[in-house]
Amino acid sequence: MSFVDKIKYGEKAEQDFNIRTAMEEATRCLLCEDAPCSKGCPAGTNPGKFIRSIRLRNFKGAAETIRENNILGGCCSLVCPYGNLCEKECARCGIDEPIKIGKLQKFAIDHEKESGMKILKAPEKKIGKKVACIGSGPASLACATELALAGIDVTIFEQFDQPGGVLTYGITPSRLPQEVIDHDIQQVKDLGIEFKMNTRIDGKDGVEKLLKEFDSVFVGVGLWDASVPQIKGIDAKGVYTAQEFLKNARENNGNIELGNDILVIGGGDVAMDCASTSKQLGAKNVAIVYRRTIEEAPAYYEEIRYIQNMGVPMITRFAPEEILTDSDGKVEKMLFKSWDNVSELSMKADTVVFAIGQKASDDYANINLPDGVFANGDLVNGGLTVVQAVADGKKSALDIMNYLGVKEAK
Repeated sequence: MSFVDKIKYGEKAEQDFNIRTAMEEATRCLLCEDAPCSKGCPAGTNPGKFIRSIRLRNFKGAAETIRENNILGGCCSLVCPYGNLCEKECARCGIDEPIKIGKLQKFAIDHEKESGMKILKAPEKKIGKKVACIGSGPASLACATELALAGIDVTIFEQFDQPGGVLTYGITPSRLPQEVIDHDIQQVKDLGIEFKMNTRIDGKDGVEKLLKEFDSVFVGVGLWDASVPQIKGIDAKGVYTAQEFLKNARENNGNIELGNDILVIGGGDVAMDCASTSKQLGAKNVAIVYRRTIEEAPAYYEEIRYIQNMGVPMITRFAPEEILTDSDGKVEKMLFKSWDNVSELSMKADTVVFAIGQKASDDYANINLPDGVFANGDLVNGGLTVVQAVADGKKSALDIMNYLGVKEAK
């Protein structure tokens, strides 16, 4: 039995660095003058600088560098695809293996939390401008932070009862514990940014109403509608979208009924999260079925390896064909057809989770933005990474400040 088999829902999947292990890892840094790792971070978190600080035992300085550049430094330390970004650019790749930048970032943010540091401070005097941010996901949080630091009054509108967007409702807590999300969001709240929860802004009409009260509006609603195949039985009991499944598990602390046989359809990171969540919730048989090959799967290799270490098979080159139900309309098994239309697959299922893509809700899809309204994050880029959403939010904040004639905070 592997270590990951023993992890329960909500337990961390990997141990954090302590002072000794963090210092050992930071000492491996080559202190590159051009810091290619920093160039590899979309949000400009500047790992080259904060690793240097850790190496000099300046943990406070490391935390300051991270937080000043990335308001979601804690979350990104756990969910960033480092192997495709900063760690991929690390100069040590040509010697042995890259510096574990994510774990060093988490170490510095943990020091910030344990020390009670308050790094970011909004100016006491406001400049008289007001901006509304729709959605409280990564892009909106990053945008709101930059605006608040420039002396702008910011209000965030969120349709759910907890802030964070995909951070709170779309990632398994074993990868991203709620306390990490809460700590990052508290840094946003401490800037005086107002959060209005359970408040949905409905598309263009809602945006135009906000423009009557605010000088500008940022739209960072993300992708909350799921793509599902139009196959027979899709409306059966026990069939969920990935968003529904992960959100339900989070809100109920994992106390949900799944049954023993779980099928997850898809090949991305969200599908891996659904599979690992199912295992951690006690399902005996969990399998992923993906219509292409493993090489074509969009999930990062580490995520695929993680679920495989849990004993979850990944069946490839089969696409959903039909969901069969019992007399009560509950899913009983699922049929698949191979990519070449020759082979067929029938699998027992108590629960089916579709994680095959997300899209914008109808009221925000192809929306024409009025003057003074800016959109970014997953809504615009199609759903990339948390760190890219942070970068997008920061960029939109600059665009809004230019529109309002406001200087960027130093």
